[in-house]
Amino acid sequence: MYVIGLSVFTAASAAAALSSSAEALIVARVVQGAGAATVLPLTLTLISDAFPAGKRGAAIGMWGGLSGLGVAAGPLLGGAIIEGISWQWIFWINVPVGLVLIPLSALRLRESRGPRPQLDLAGLGLIAAGLFALTWAPVRAPVTGWGSVEVVAWLIAGALFTAAFVAWERRAPHPMLPLSYFRRRGFSTANGVVFCQFLSLLGALFLITQLFQTGLGDSPLEAGLRILPWTGMPMLVAPIAGVLADRFGNRPFMVLGLTLQAAGLAWVAAVTEPGAAYGDLVGGLIVAGIGIAMCFPTVAGAVVASVPAADTGVAAGANNALREVGGVFGIAIVAAVFAGNGSYASPSSFIDGFKPALYVSAALAAAGIVAGLLAPGRPRTEAATTIAAPDLVAAREPK
Repeated sequence: MYVIGLSVFTAASAAAALSSSAEALIVARVVQGAGAATVLPLTLTLISDAFPAGKRGAAIGMWGGLSGLGVAAGPLLGGAIIEGISWQWIFWINVPVGLVLIPLSALRLRESRGPRPQLDLAGLGLIAAGLFALTWAPVRAPVTGWGSVEVVAWLIAGALFTAAFVAWERRAPHPMLPLSYFRRRGFSTANGVVFCQFLSLLGALFLITQLFQTGLGDSPLEAGLRILPWTGMPMLVAPIAGVLADRFGNRPFMVLGLTLQAAGLAWVAAVTEPGAAYGDLVGGLIVAGIGIAMCFPTVAGAVVASVPAADTGVAAGANNALREVGGVFGIAIVAAVFAGNGSYASPSSFIDGFKPALYVSAALAAAGIVAGLLAPGRPRTEAATTIAAPDLVAAREPK
């Protein structure tokens, strides 16, 4: 599945680069997103399978650091490509990387499988429909309004499909997501933390990149360079946080990480004024970046440690889905706050909308601190992660 995901992502990247219309580009991006959605949770699954519990925090910390490198390089590399070559090369650069990784993954990765003898197709269809509706509603909200019939109808549809999914999973013979996992503090609190973190993070990323270009007049490349102290922190801090989490547990790093993320974003909001100097902003960006970096590996480590070893793929997939839904809602929320207070008409009117919207992003990160405080305080042992969940026992028993 990992190799298939890489192949789909690589082919779709080429299709996006070759697209000659907005419609063709959107279709290619949909397919590219499907490939990425296959790859991303499986990276965590493969790492968890390859390392014993005692070394897993360090490995996931390195994973978080490399994820941070991608986040840091994206705006910077994207800005350089747009200014120096053309937008198509944003997609072309994925192709040689994919062509190298596909055969290496097929030859070098150790195979592993989950415990279910068959797919839960009914559950998959219900939750896919529910998440699509819940995602589409905030995407449309800035255009039609949160109180519009369209948005309310999509939200209701999403809630109904999700409720139907929960009802089905309670009686499914081989549930895709055993609901008993949500009774485990490690699983439920880690998912709560990542939802709130990305509710704040993606909205803030959208705002801050716009601030440097629209509010302060920087070019795309200059904006990428200026946010590097923020987006680059996971590359430096996440590996350290992952190693320390093996010794001290995940909870202190999740709590401190969200606290710093909220404080850093509030700092940036407080000092942003028309013509603000970069030196006034960079301190807040660094503080927020350190906080983000503390959460990246510890949330991932907490969620995979909270389920049986054979079900780390399920845990990673659920965590990834909640992260993406949180990001979509976060962008929609800050866009609504921005639109209610400012506009793109001038740098000063942009900043009028930016400040309250970024304060909201900071508050969304702070809301996740509650979930972090409720997380288990000590790291789990290898024995604890190998006990089969009750939902899966029947699947393993001989017929």
